Amino acid sequence: MYSDKVMDHFNRPRNVGELENANGIGTVGNAKCGDIMRMYLRVEDGVIKDVRFKTFGCGAAIATSSMATEMVKGKTVEEALQLSNKAVMEALDGLPPQKVHCSVLAEQAIRAAIEDYRKKNEQGA
Repeated sequence: MYSDKVMDHFNRPRNVGELENANGIGTVGNAKCGDIMRMYLRVEDGVIKDVRFKTFGCGAAIATSSMATEMVKGKTVEEALQLSNKAVMEALDGLPPQKVHCSVLAEQAIRAAIEDYRKKNEQGA
């Protein structure tokens, strides 16, 4: 049912936990399935220097969160905004159809954290 990459990111999630010095935080959730994702970003000079996540949800939600953080770490904010749920699914060698929404949440959580970063950055300018 799940690829080896999904199982690896579920069993050994990368970048898990809160990020104390985050300057962008995004939380998204899906009441239908109960998955909640929170992404923490530390952006310096327009580059995502660190990223962490906390996810309450199924194995696919944890795996997609983990993979999404790996995919945006070290990228510029603009590059991170290009992350799509399709790219996350491809990086995980696919997801079952009923779990595609988890990859959508991961994309939305990254975007929400970037939006939060931008709002805070504009206010401080």
